[in-house]
Amino acid sequence: MYTHQKNIITAGVPVAEAKKAIIFIHGRGASAEDILSLNTYFGIADAALFAPQATNNSWYPYSFMAPVKENQPALDSALGLIKNLVADIESAGIPQEKIYFVGFSQGACLTLEYITRHAGKYGGAIAFTGGLIGKEINMQNYKGSFKQTPVFISTGDPDPHVPVSRVSITEGIMQKMGANVTVKIYPGRPHTITKTEIELAKKLVF
Repeated sequence: MYTHQKNIITAGVPVAEAKKAIIFIHGRGASAEDILSLNTYFGIADAALFAPQATNNSWYPYSFMAPVKENQPALDSALGLIKNLVADIESAGIPQEKIYFVGFSQGACLTLEYITRHAGKYGGAIAFTGGLIGKEINMQNYKGSFKQTPVFISTGDPDPHVPVSRVSITEGIMQKMGANVTVKIYPGRPHTITKTEIELAKKLVF
């Protein structure tokens, strides 16, 4: 089992000059550079971009639907890494409501888990194929109000990793906590990110 080293790839506008920050969280087996390249499609020009790199290219070893203890200590380490990154961005002068998240697959699950454990007014979050983490959902982990933060969650039906049922549960919890959630289920879509999703997410969140 492993913990994560702090290894953040940056791009976009220097944080001292940026109006907002976007944290990109990659999927299993992928890299920080891979997920950062999504901004070619988003085309956000006034943001500082950050992409943490997971040790061994994986944020936690097993499925996000496995019992949480099986994914420790990697999961807590990953959540801690994001918390530190958010604190660094805030101390550079960008407030929480100007911080955005974009994650795919394992990175989408980590994005949703992090923001729901630290609910507040964010710029927005995009979870391409993700849901809250754990075999059982532990509601005691989730506190606070999203204050209408826009959140976009997608998945395929069926998806080999992220069942529609978990996306629906996640949507319900986040809405109760004051998030403005949009869910899109794509019948027969493979485990990937489509141009349609990117365009919809951009319109809803940025």
